[in-house]
Amino acid sequence: MEPLLLTLEKLAVERARGSGPAHDHLHIRRVAKTAGLLADDERADREVAIAAALLHELWSFPKDHPDKASSGQVCAEHARVVLRGLGCEAGFVDRVAYAIAVHPFSRGVVPETLEARILQDADRLDALGAIGIARCFATCSEMRVPFYAEVDPFCVARAPDEKGSGVGHFYQKLLRVPATLHTTTAKRLADERVEFLRRYLEQLAREIE
Repeated sequence: MEPLLLTLEKLAVERARGSGPAHDHLHIRRVAKTAGLLADDERADREVAIAAALLHELWSFPKDHPDKASSGQVCAEHARVVLRGLGCEAGFVDRVAYAIAVHPFSRGVVPETLEARILQDADRLDALGAIGIARCFATCSEMRVPFYAEVDPFCVARAPDEKGSGVGHFYQKLLRVPATLHTTTAKRLADERVEFLRRYLEQLAREIE
């Protein structure tokens, strides 16, 4: 890894100290690793993509905060401060900050740059599969919401509500993630992980019904 990225990784890990497991240093490292893989496959600027991945958790409002949707923009400004302090050139800073600003699912933005699309894909892939399930229920614990709703837990006759239960989050967001991905590699990886989510829900249904 390039010297700049090693410095950013060290800083990101330190900033993540004390974060819950859904957004800890392991999440950051997974997203950075995936961003590097996608950047290589897409022939994108690897340094921009990985730098954005390493810094995408520098700041975030709590899940239930009214300004949660602006977390990416605030985080991007924190990243600008860090990168300028390390003497990075303005164009590089702008590209990394843009990727971070538009990456959150809640903003619903389709990025204009390849590196920003890669960060979105890498972060969203980490919400799927076995890791995604673990992160989902870790967030349930943080927010003090149940794993599933007592009535119609699988949202058969009602609109899903991710604030009401973990399973609601599956239906409101996680199962919709593949349709929002941009790169061929991310879509391929998502297929297997979403299938795992569906098998988990089937098993959960058998256990609670």
